[in-house]
Amino acid sequence: MEDGFSGAAAAARAITAGYAPIAGAYDEMIAPDGSIRPHWQPLLQALGSLGPAELARRFATADRYLKEAGVFYRVYGNAGGAERPLSLAHMPLPIDGAEWRRLSDGLVERAELLEMIQRDLYGPRRLISDGVIPAAVATGSPEYLRPMIGTMPPDAHQLWFYAADLGRGPDGRWWVLGDRTQAPSGAGYALENRVALSRAFPNIFRRLNVERLAGFFEAFRDSLASRMRDGSARVGLLTPGGMNETYFEHAYLARYLGFLLVEGGDLVVRDNALHVRTIHGLRRLDVLFRRLDSSFADPLELRADSSIGVAGLLQAVRSGQLTVANALGSGVLESRALLGFLPAIARRFLGRDLAIPNIATWWCGQPAERDRVLASLDTLAIAPAFAPNLPGLLDAESVAGAEISPVQRQRIVEAIARRGVDFVGQELVGLSTMPVWDGGRLSPRPLILRVYVARTPQGWQVMPGAFCRVSHDTEPRAVSMQKGGRSADVWVQNSAPVLATTLLPRDDDAVIRRSPGTLPSRAADNIFWLGRYVERIEVMLRVLRAYVVRSAENPGARNPVHEALTQALESFGVIEKDKATGSPFVIARTALAWPGSPLSIAQTVQRALDAAGRIRDRFAPDAWRALRDLSTLLSEPTPTLMTEVDINDRVNVALRTVSSFSGLVQENMTRLSAWRFLELGRRLERAIATTRLVRRFAAEGERGINAAESLDALLELADSVISYRQRYSITATRLSIVDLVALDPNNPRSIAFQTSRLVEHLEALADRSAADEPGEVLSEAILIAANMRAMRASQFDRVRLDDLEGALYRLSDAITRTYLVDRARLARPVDPL
Repeated sequence: MEDGFSGAAAAARAITAGYAPIAGAYDEMIAPDGSIRPHWQPLLQALGSLGPAELARRFATADRYLKEAGVFYRVYGNAGGAERPLSLAHMPLPIDGAEWRRLSDGLVERAELLEMIQRDLYGPRRLISDGVIPAAVATGSPEYLRPMIGTMPPDAHQLWFYAADLGRGPDGRWWVLGDRTQAPSGAGYALENRVALSRAFPNIFRRLNVERLAGFFEAFRDSLASRMRDGSARVGLLTPGGMNETYFEHAYLARYLGFLLVEGGDLVVRDNALHVRTIHGLRRLDVLFRRLDSSFADPLELRADSSIGVAGLLQAVRSGQLTVANALGSGVLESRALLGFLPAIARRFLGRDLAIPNIATWWCGQPAERDRVLASLDTLAIAPAFAPNLPGLLDAESVAGAEISPVQRQRIVEAIARRGVDFVGQELVGLSTMPVWDGGRLSPRPLILRVYVARTPQGWQVMPGAFCRVSHDTEPRAVSMQKGGRSADVWVQNSAPVLATTLLPRDDDAVIRRSPGTLPSRAADNIFWLGRYVERIEVMLRVLRAYVVRSAENPGARNPVHEALTQALESFGVIEKDKATGSPFVIARTALAWPGSPLSIAQTVQRALDAAGRIRDRFAPDAWRALRDLSTLLSEPTPTLMTEVDINDRVNVALRTVSSFSGLVQENMTRLSAWRFLELGRRLERAIATTRLVRRFAAEGERGINAAESLDALLELADSVISYRQRYSITATRLSIVDLVALDPNNPRSIAFQTSRLVEHLEALADRSAADEPGEVLSEAILIAANMRAMRASQFDRVRLDDLEGALYRLSDAITRTYLVDRARLARPVDPL
């Protein structure tokens, strides 16, 4: 059935049948008299008209999009953290346009106030000297960075991207629960939620005139771009790395906004300016969109134990040659202790109360407030004043005083009495609820709204939507993505049709560019190793398949070819060396999922995923899904009764998946630097693997031990059977097979083909000297390729194969030295002792 509004009232009643608001809570959909709120009616009418089955199918479509797009966040608390797919609450949260405008005005006012506070705390500090706030409210925060005092010009912007967590109380008023000024997360997830629902309900989305999000991000991007000195440069997005909770979002926003995703190891400060290490040396960055805590940003002046920052970053900021958004030290504005003083600060700076107040907060660093909190413990929530939590005492963001055990209550009371500066008491506010799709029906769940405000060339602008976090049960304090919460899209409705917006440039201001620009050395390194891992997985699977097929053909036989295949499995790390005991099929089952070696199939697939995960901003979603499918396939348990047919089928599916990945890469990646490093990795790994196979199977054949069977195995492993049969008779000869597999420049599986491609890619990447001389790495590749062209099959013995493998490994080292490490560091002369 098409989306529509026929039978509107009945459709709305049908979809809300059985929905019971939580007593005492403000329900976003249902008014106190039981009627549907007016701005919800068009949405419910449209959804209800679809019918239960179609509605469930549409919601499943949204879920499938998020899964296939690989949208995840990392859940901490276990070894390394686990990736959890983003869970959608399915129902969007519609908000009336007039109400949204009031919220927007209040949040712009708050953003202005917070910037005034930061400018004062790192400048004249009149709030402290005039007694508006105690000094400890600022200096007690670990994010108050003393090295930043006096570093910013009075007119320089401190905040560029701000978010406020909002909750609606039982009376319908919105309250600010907390400010996010450090590195606000969630905007990328809000974008993905929007894509998921707008694809599932395209007609409804258009008919309800939902405000688009792209214009907000476009304005923010233009604001940061205006700070660049060089129009051809790019803004860097600084991420802590792939193990961060919201790394997916970092990569997604970098790709969406056209920013360069960088980690601390990619960056270096030279002459008080920030540079990114690239495959062609250092390139300057003038603007950094920061997504890591500022205390980790510079190990030289801040946390010395930080391995994710950039030494000298503060000096680059002081010199005026670098803009960091948000400014380093802005995390001090997030402290709960400051919330208790914001009303007084607003009256001091703005001359009025804030339009959207924050929840009442009492800082226990003052005697009167501490006594009040202790006397009212049963009616307040207790929270850390500065930190996210207090391990061992408050493991959550806050705890309701009435719900704690007597033992914990005594510990908290003693801790507050001993050191009250670490605690605040906060008013308990019941959160509003919205409907979520749960088990085929709507159920109410508490929500928190995170709304984003960005600095643009036209001033502060509020994103016309939000990241809505929804509790996994009816407990208001369970609104946490780390604890199984879900998220919802927020639809701000307009009374008039909304123009479609896009981040693609218009024809009148488009700049033609056929290069993606800077390729950081770290990204090139991960791309290079991704190519190697994928090629290594393929050869492992081919050897395992040959082993299983021959074991099935000759049960119990242990002929030299079978032994050679067993040794090949060991040499490629598919099975543990010298422990290939038991039946061949037990060995094969173990090989499919054996995690004991860093070189095993399962571990190599995981390494490929890790490498791909670190370049998510450069990686096609389809190729990513192919790798995830491969990981899922090979991580499935291998049943004890698994036959050789079952094993062979699983290996064949895995090989087809690897081939689909390679095909996607070949068809979708532009032939620029990133693609060349992927190709370098693939070609180098294939050359090394084929060299090993020729040495093992052609050498055995040369000694006359089951020569025909050994050479047939080599043809199969090198995927050259059809090429050989088209060219030669059925009878295999060693010289003809060695020529095809090793030396034929027209065989895409041969060693010679790989070495010629290595030269081609390295020539394209090379920085030629003034004399047009090839550099070290290109010279080595040319020598290897030339030797392959000059070689005859009769000369290709074990010694030359050993020499060739050694030369390929030396070429790999040369590629790393030339492109994948800090070239500026290597170029500097070593100081004599």
